[in-house]
Amino acid sequence: MGERMNSAMNPWSEAERGVSPHPNDVDRKRIERALAQRQRYRYVSPYVRKAADGYRIESPCCSRNVDQSGGVIDIARLEYLDPCSAWRLYRKDHLRDQWVAEGEYTSLTAVLQRLNEDPQRLFWR
Repeated sequence: MGERMNSAMNPWSEAERGVSPHPNDVDRKRIERALAQRQRYRYVSPYVRKAADGYRIESPCCSRNVDQSGGVIDIARLEYLDPCSAWRLYRKDHLRDQWVAEGEYTSLTAVLQRLNEDPQRLFWR
């Protein structure tokens, strides 16, 4: 009597059901691999964590500019904007302890390129 349909029986994709496709493990691993190509602080290993509708990147603070003890700090947040299939990139304002939107991009590849280059040192401090 009135069995619930499990996700394997549901013919609709997550996007069609209104569930964000991010975060997911495939793209999380893709981000981890891409970060190995960054320009700054290549000798530390950042962490890519799942976050609401995207990912959060953390890394040990080897420069000691943000955390004198060299602890793990927030680097960036990537948010997938489902209605327009775009990405918003945030940087952490450590003085105010808040996320600041840096820009919107049409692909995850474009976000990762911006994050890896970081010419103004907004992310990798």
